[in-house]
Amino acid sequence: MSLGSLSAVPLVKARELAAGCRAELAAGRNPLIARRDAEAAQKALRSKAQETEHKTFSAVAEELLASKETGWRNAKHRAQWRMTLEQYAAALWAMPVDEIGTEHVLACLNPIWKEKSETASRTRGRIEAVLNAARARGFTSADKANPARWRGHLDHLLPKPKKLLRGHHAALPWKELPAFVTQLRKRDGVAALALEFIILTAARSGEARGARWEEIDLASKVWTVPATRMKALKEHRVPLTARAIEILQRVGEPVVGDLVFPGGKPGRPLSDMAFVALFNRMGVSAITTHGFRSTFRDWAGEATNFPRELAEAALAHTVGDKVERAYRRGDALERRRLLMEAWTAYCEAQGGTVVAMVRPAV
Repeated sequence: MSLGSLSAVPLVKARELAAGCRAELAAGRNPLIARRDAEAAQKALRSKAQETEHKTFSAVAEELLASKETGWRNAKHRAQWRMTLEQYAAALWAMPVDEIGTEHVLACLNPIWKEKSETASRTRGRIEAVLNAARARGFTSADKANPARWRGHLDHLLPKPKKLLRGHHAALPWKELPAFVTQLRKRDGVAALALEFIILTAARSGEARGARWEEIDLASKVWTVPATRMKALKEHRVPLTARAIEILQRVGEPVVGDLVFPGGKPGRPLSDMAFVALFNRMGVSAITTHGFRSTFRDWAGEATNFPRELAEAALAHTVGDKVERAYRRGDALERRRLLMEAWTAYCEAQGGTVVAMVRPAV
């Protein structure tokens, strides 16, 4: 076994190495194999160091997106993640992750921080997520703090993001709804029927447009939306009033597996843009389909004595803490049926002049 050349290993050192090898043999270990293993480990470390040195932000971002995409339910969310990183963090993509500093993150955020506050905030969070992934994979030093973190870092360098008014979709005032429904019923086509069905059920547009006949129980007058199509990933039962049943009967013959409100292309649901076009034709383009849920909630709160919890349940909103929800296992279907029947009766009031305080049955 060679211990090295005479010019590189002095005699004293050679004797120490030889003694060490004899000790390995005495312990039942082969010093040649041990040396090969050590050399292989060193080679692996050098290879890892080279890989880390050249690991770019784009490579880590692609790996992160690939790992997260399986947990995202819709293509729009995936596209938004990629778009914000590619468009607003483009300067980082070719950079090695261990070279990215605060100044590079700020260069990406400063141009949009005041003008596009929400987009900038999301971009910062996504940059932070990529750099956290790089650190977890060992591509950056464990001692290096994330330059995109907000608390205790960028919050001292950037103005606080504007408080954004989100979630307020343009809604029709509840006192104007009966007149709107009267005009809506004068329209022909699937879009008009689907919109009225959405209004009467207080459902989200996507839930109604994606409804299939197998979810509809005409005998029990119940529409059961599966958990996979609900925002909260929890099954939701919707009581159907006589008018909602009439709309379903007008749409077409029930066929298991088929869409209730089909679009122009085979197998595709009605597009949300169909409602936009309908609003434009009716001259009410300042409202949104989702806004009718707000209309329903305002009516229930201001024109009826139905409990708040019942109105929230009709909207499939989560009410109460975990303990309360654990003890309240039912979904108050029959009590909600009374609420939806009162809502339908109000929607059918001519001219929007009838505003009755509805008292629910005890």
